[in-house]
Formats: sequence, C-alpha cells, structure tokens
Amino acid sequence: MAADAHGRRGFFREFLKRVVDPAASYAEKHLPAPQSRHLLRPPGALPERPFLDTCYRCGNCADICPVNAISHYQGDEDQLKGTPFIDAETQPCVVCDGLLCMHACPSGALVTTPLEQIRMGLAHLDQETCLRSDAQDCRRCIEVCPTINKALRINAQDLMEVVSQNCIGCGLCQEACPTEPRAIVVQPT
Repeated sequence: MAADAHGRRGFFREFLKRVVDPAASYAEKHLPAPQSRHLLRPPGALPERPFLDTCYRCGNCADICPVNAISHYQGDEDQLKGTPFIDAETQPCVVCDGLLCMHACPSGALVTTPLEQIRMGLAHLDQETCLRSDAQDCRRCIEVCPTINKALRINAQDLMEVVSQNCIGCGLCQEACPTEPRAIVVQPT
C-alpha cells in the first residue's frame, strides 16, 4: 500500500511539473493580469504612450500631493516602474485647490488642465449593486463629486446614472460608495 501511495504521489508531482507548471507560466506571461483595482494616472496626464515616454519618474507629483493619493508603480513591468498612479480604492484624487501635481511636474507628462477638462478615468455603475436599485435613498457619490456639473445624477426611474461628459475620473465616488463590492468603479480612460 505504501508503494502504491508513493506511486500516485509521484504521478501527480510529474503531472504538475509537465502540464500545470508550463500552462501557468504561459498564462502568467501572455494573459493580462486580473485587476481588482483600477489604477489611474494623475490629473493632466498625457495619453499613456506619450506619458510613459515623457515622465521622468522623479516623484515630484507624489511628494506635493496633499492627501498622498499619488503612488509610484512598483510592479514587474519595467516600462511602468516608478510611474505615478492613483488607486481610487486606497486614496482617490481630491482635486485639490491649484491641482499641485500638474505644476510640480518638470517633464511635461502632467499638463496644466482646467478642472472641467480633466479626464483621468470614467465612473462605471453597476445598477444591480447600487443601493438605489434596492429602493434605498443613497446619494453619497453625488454628494462627493467635485465637478460643478455633477458627473452623477438620479434619472427619471430614480436610479443613479453617470453623466460621462462631466466625469473627471477622480475616484471620490468610488471611495464614498458604501456597497461591497463597489457599485461604482472608476476605470482609466
């Protein structure tokens, strides 16, 4: 019986080594990594390719951010290492007075942009998860929206709705959403 158990164990070890390990390695290299969080570029960022080519990765934007919303990418992708990003789930951009990060950027990767023209991302709403779909009078996302013409509104059916042309993608609505998982998530543009 002991030899039989050892034989099965050996069979499964060999199976894992020959089949599962190569498949996992392939998937890790060729499939996009699942993202539970959506990482946004700071306000005024150039489109992604020019941003990556222009950013000095100096840290000035992160250093000056009054709420420490800007972090530096530390993952495995070399082209992204050290680039600034905002994780709205951890700390959204509060769109501070003066938008200090834009002015602190020496490379031009962050361009001074008026508030209403900022497009860091776009809020996406899951109606099934939203408390308003359950007849609850939740308005947290509307209350925290920093834009003059709110990026969220309640429609004729008494449901929450994203007004995409007004959304700057700061992530304040995502942070304020009381549901788990969040009914509203900002995705990079």
